[in-house]
Amino acid sequence: MIKERLWTRDFMALVLANGFLFAGFHFLLPTITLYAASLGATGGEIGLIGGIFGYSAICIRLFTDTGVHYLGKKKCLYLGLALSILATVSYYMFDSIHAIVAARILHGFGFGLSTTFAAAIVADVIPASRRGEGIGYFGLGSTVMMALAPAVGLFLLNDISPAALFFASAAVSFLAVLASVFCHAGKKVRRVEVKEKASLRDRICETGTGLPAVLTIFFGAAYGSVNTYIALMAAEAHIENAGLFFIIGTLFVFISRPFGGRLLDAKGAFAVVMPGSVLYLIGLLLIMAAHSLTVLLAASVFYGLGAGLLLPALLTWILNMVRPERRSSASATFYNMLDIGTSTGILVLGVIAGMVGYRHMYWSVTALMICFACPVHVLSLSLWQRCHGQPESGERSCRRYP
Repeated sequence: MIKERLWTRDFMALVLANGFLFAGFHFLLPTITLYAASLGATGGEIGLIGGIFGYSAICIRLFTDTGVHYLGKKKCLYLGLALSILATVSYYMFDSIHAIVAARILHGFGFGLSTTFAAAIVADVIPASRRGEGIGYFGLGSTVMMALAPAVGLFLLNDISPAALFFASAAVSFLAVLASVFCHAGKKVRRVEVKEKASLRDRICETGTGLPAVLTIFFGAAYGSVNTYIALMAAEAHIENAGLFFIIGTLFVFISRPFGGRLLDAKGAFAVVMPGSVLYLIGLLLIMAAHSLTVLLAASVFYGLGAGLLLPALLTWILNMVRPERRSSASATFYNMLDIGTSTGILVLGVIAGMVGYRHMYWSVTALMICFACPVHVLSLSLWQRCHGQPESGERSCRRYP
């Protein structure tokens, strides 16, 4: 059987655009709060600047159906990138804390639109038989930027100037616009008559995506806690060069993502989510046991393997559960759940860390991942029993199951 072509011009353009989009975001992830602190922001204001971004992204995704109806997916992607560029420039143009908060909200709107519609368009471009593999490759750009861009952002802020940081972030966001121009998918505007107004619940979480949506919240909290607090945990344990954690982790994300995508296409989501959850749990246990850089880097191997399997698998699982015309809403659901988990997890786990320390805080993160893994393994066991209990139709039933 000949495989359908994956690496088309449209797909390659979207992979590049996604990488540039996340570069602009990760330049600012560790630096915007430092910049606000340099302007005299209080602890509460710094927390607001750091946390309001995710919630504004969730709010704008409530209107994805409206955007598709009137503008089409491609124009919504352009609008999101334009808002991101405008917000990034505004950080430097206005040096009051209130203006930065307003720009942060605007940036959340832009990031929410951009990520949602880039994923929705790429889901249309990827052949259905290779969707898991394609989503895995699509996410590699954001993975690379997660490893490299924060360090570049810190260098620009500390060693050059805030202006260099903000204009570099705006420049790579503009490169995302240029890359998107070479993708011709997503331009069509579908003016479908809406017979029934979607409820707020359906706007936040697409109907029929319940299980993977809830799992994405749990994983978002666990994933965000590692990205946000691992450096502080390492400092608490007197471990130097903790930045190597993300470099090694990213390397193993590269290894696991393409493999996981092909496995998902062949065997279904559970075949990827089950081992991914186990690998990530092992990584968390090693983080709690880390008293040296060697153990911390061992943890980063399992962190990378687990995250590389889970993130694209959850997105693909949600996309596969809806009709093609609902993929924009399904994409919004994934990012809404991820942002809810990440933003809420960072806030709550930060409070816990203040009481018990960062190392012991990871016991709470481990509990979250156990809550993630248990329903997956129970349902997988149920599927296995059903398949083996129906010898004539079991194989076909297994292939239909997510």
